[in-house]
Amino acid sequence: MAKRILIVDDNELMIEVMTYILLANGYEVASSTRVHEIFRIIKASHPDLVILDIVNESMDGRELCRLIKMNRATKDLRVIVCSENEETETGEPQKGAPDDVLQKPFGMNSLIRKVQLQLAA
Repeated sequence: MAKRILIVDDNELMIEVMTYILLANGYEVASSTRVHEIFRIIKASHPDLVILDIVNESMDGRELCRLIKMNRATKDLRVIVCSENEETETGEPQKGAPDDVLQKPFGMNSLIRKVQLQLAA
């Protein structure tokens, strides 16, 4: 059974690119630009992994990640945040921190490698 990935980004082109790459590598993909509905979307799509853009018009991706990680129902959900800022690198794990960071711009192999790593964890 294919692993499910949820992409949450306000940039539809970025969603299209990531969806194409992930589908080509055998993953099921759901996506949304509606950050404020994240918990409803997670409940409906049952993802194994969430990929969040850190810069979003309606909510900072780090805050959204924190909400996911602090929620009893979603605390074990693996989360990768996408960022153009190198200071976002994962260092010492903090409560509510993402499981990994994907630096933009990223290559296809980098995306797949990070996804495989998180799904294996």
